Amino acid sequence: MRSRFPLVISLFSLLLLLALALNLFAGSANLSPSQTLRALLGQGDSTTLRVLWAIRVPRALSALLLGGALGLSGYLLQTFFHNPIAGPFVLGVSSGAKLAVALVMIFLAGGGWAVSSLTMIFAAFLGSLLTLGLVLLVSRRVQRMSMLVVCGVMIGYICTAVTDFMVTFADDADIVNLRGWSMGSFSGSTMENVAAVSLAVAVGVLGSVLLVKPLSAYRLGEGYAQSLGINVGLLRVLLVLLSGLLSACVAAFAGPVSFVGIAAPHIVRVLTGTSKPGRMIPGSFLCGACFCLLCDMLARTAFAPTELSISTVTAIFGAPVVIGMLISRKRGEI
Repeated sequence: MRSRFPLVISLFSLLLLLALALNLFAGSANLSPSQTLRALLGQGDSTTLRVLWAIRVPRALSALLLGGALGLSGYLLQTFFHNPIAGPFVLGVSSGAKLAVALVMIFLAGGGWAVSSLTMIFAAFLGSLLTLGLVLLVSRRVQRMSMLVVCGVMIGYICTAVTDFMVTFADDADIVNLRGWSMGSFSGSTMENVAAVSLAVAVGVLGSVLLVKPLSAYRLGEGYAQSLGINVGLLRVLLVLLSGLLSACVAAFAGPVSFVGIAAPHIVRVLTGTSKPGRMIPGSFLCGACFCLLCDMLARTAFAPTELSISTVTAIFGAPVVIGMLISRKRGEI
């Protein structure tokens, strides 16, 4: 049977370009294609240039990169756990990163310390790893998929409760910043943030691509991978580090974003009809990027000038995908 992968990737690429263009055109101040093109070339009035380069371009690029990171992180976690509903949000990884970022924002930034983008990424990365470590400990004693998911959700609730406890005793300015961040949004992105995100995401993507062959064997079983001479222990560690880095970037710069990490790999799997890592990795990244770009545009424009949180929109479109996946799994279709 002829592979559908080239067609699916081409469609995702076209959708990505369309979504990127719509994010630059649409907003509280609509720009025509000609105005946008001139502004991208550095021409036009100062207001248009500022709206495009200071607000929309960084935000669109952040949504693209972070959405792709979420999709890829979700795929890596699903491969690691051999579980199609594993994801950074469901397993509490995003909540752990949120807790770490909250600590930095309250105790360092609130104390007058200069906090760089890389510091935020490192804090979120550490929080992601600690939470994922707890999930791994639980997974050794819990074999059922449903129980593992419940444990991940409970760990996420614990992290959220600790975060809320700290917010109770934080200064008013810190509370405002943390509340706004915890709702999930790509607003406030700058080109400096985009540069930091690009570096971290590039490391995650490159590392994932280098693991294509070991992942192809690992998804067929640990015993099979070991028979081919693959160091399964090292592979599992690398999967944890890469997924933690990718989800940490999202938590540091956009806050918690739900369902993308679960929905994107499943959509790619259904459209391409394959689970091969060499196809799932680019497909999950592109699907996550398109998903977040389109959801962010809706968050900005649906009830303008009021802006919705990104998690609100991703949940509306992502949750039905997850429900459909669970129903299909129950029927034995996936």
